[in-house]
Amino acid sequence: MSDTQTFWLHKPLDELNQQEWDSLCDGCAKCCLQKLEDEDSGELYYTNIVCRYLELETCRCTEYQQRTTLVPECVIVTPDNIEQLHWMPETCSYRLLAEGKPLPQWHPLLTGNRASVHEAGVSVQAYAVSESQLKDPDDPEELEQHIIEWLR
Repeated sequence: MSDTQTFWLHKPLDELNQQEWDSLCDGCAKCCLQKLEDEDSGELYYTNIVCRYLELETCRCTEYQQRTTLVPECVIVTPDNIEQLHWMPETCSYRLLAEGKPLPQWHPLLTGNRASVHEAGVSVQAYAVSESQLKDPDDPEELEQHIIEWLR
């Protein structure tokens, strides 16, 4: 592979152009899982519930350009904030590169296949449920029923 094909090995995150930055996303959609925070301990609990705008078959946002308007709590990951987003999964490419670690072997940039993240069983595709299927997506008690144990 040439340097342009392996840009993440040769450029710091803050020097990537938008296309390069966006291509780092492996499409796992783990960042789209809703999380609950224990008010006393600050501990985070992940649920298997994803935003209503996530298309589960592809694990892609159907409203990507408008996501922060439609879902104000949706976080835009940037080189400036990735190190503060400790809730991001340990397999997240942005997090891995920020920590000086390599991309996983199943990453689409390495395999040339967008589906490799699903084939490796790393995405939420097999277990996620859309919030649109809940009776009341704002009810913490209903969300608690969807807490998952998950190795980040």
